[in-house]
Amino acid sequence: MDQQDLLSRVADVAADVLGIESAEITEETTFDDLDANSLDRIQLVTAIEDEFDIEFPDEALEDLVSVGDALAAIESALEA
Repeated sequence: MDQQDLLSRVADVAADVLGIESAEITEETTFDDLDANSLDRIQLVTAIEDEFDIEFPDEALEDLVSVGDALAAIESALEA
């Protein structure tokens, strides 16, 4: 799966969870840019884990501040 496919899937999940347009989401988009509060972030991380059938380590969660961070974490989890 290439980076663009990952981004598209993450953008679709974020759009569904946060009720926004997926076209607004880029790799550089931060969760603050998306007005995601702490509950939104938990729901988003859970939805991403479900979408990719992965689980992020708890210590990695606080490092997820942007879509790019989420993409890197997904790639890492898929390679494990």
